[in-house]
Amino acid sequence: MVRKTTLCALLVLTVAVGAWAQDDDAAEDTPVGWEHHLVSGLTLTQISLSNWQQGGEEAVAWTATLDGKSAFARPSLLWDTTYKLAFGQTKLGDEQVRKTDDKIDLESVLTLDKGLLVDPYVAGTFKTQFAEGYEYPEDADRVAVSSILDPAYFTQSAGLGYRPIDEVRTRLGVALRETVTDEFNAYADDPDTPEIETTQTEGGIESVTDVEWQLRDNVRLSSKLEIFTAFADLADFIIRDDTTIAVKVTEWVSIKFNVLVVRDEQVVDKTQVKQTIAVGLNYDLL
Repeated sequence: MVRKTTLCALLVLTVAVGAWAQDDDAAEDTPVGWEHHLVSGLTLTQISLSNWQQGGEEAVAWTATLDGKSAFARPSLLWDTTYKLAFGQTKLGDEQVRKTDDKIDLESVLTLDKGLLVDPYVAGTFKTQFAEGYEYPEDADRVAVSSILDPAYFTQSAGLGYRPIDEVRTRLGVALRETVTDEFNAYADDPDTPEIETTQTEGGIESVTDVEWQLRDNVRLSSKLEIFTAFADLADFIIRDDTTIAVKVTEWVSIKFNVLVVRDEQVVDKTQVKQTIAVGLNYDLL
């Protein structure tokens, strides 16, 4: 199956190289060079109580984020790399510090832009986390369920992209998806085999749709929908939808509403949902 996926990827790359070799006068107007954009964010909540008679718990919560994009353009060629990093913790009363956010999400897409209806592309993604993650059973000690690079997800894909309007980009292609684990093998293990697999490689079809929509001068919608289905079971989809609405209150202060929905039966046979509302500081580093 992996061999079939590789042959499909090579076929797409051959078509891409052929398209690049053609002349395209419209591409000569494309700005050439690098552009970088980097935004840092910090949210902080702190509650301290002294002789307080109405009940409650002292609390501290914080989240730091770093979102960036590096884009290189030349006639007929676009290379976009995005990186999203986040880490947050909270402490309530005498409880242990708990993680509330943890994300390393990198993506790089190379597109041949010939001014046609669809554009050939190759892409790679990498997802993991910074620190150990725990479950907290009632009346029991916490249990580690993940760690840095455990699991780690890698995807390589090639196919065709389409941009119906400036705010929406979508692409569809063949892909290889690797899941790598060390201690927490459940993310990669095949329960139908007696061995415990620490890695999993799947060939399949990948669809990615990005939306960047400026709803108002100070309101922006960002959304990414990722869908992967393996050739071994085309009826089984891995779905990840990450949507954020950001409202810029002042130059440095913003409100963000985020919903992350994940459907991956390899991890759990239920839909995972994470919702966040945050008011914090944002600063453009680049």
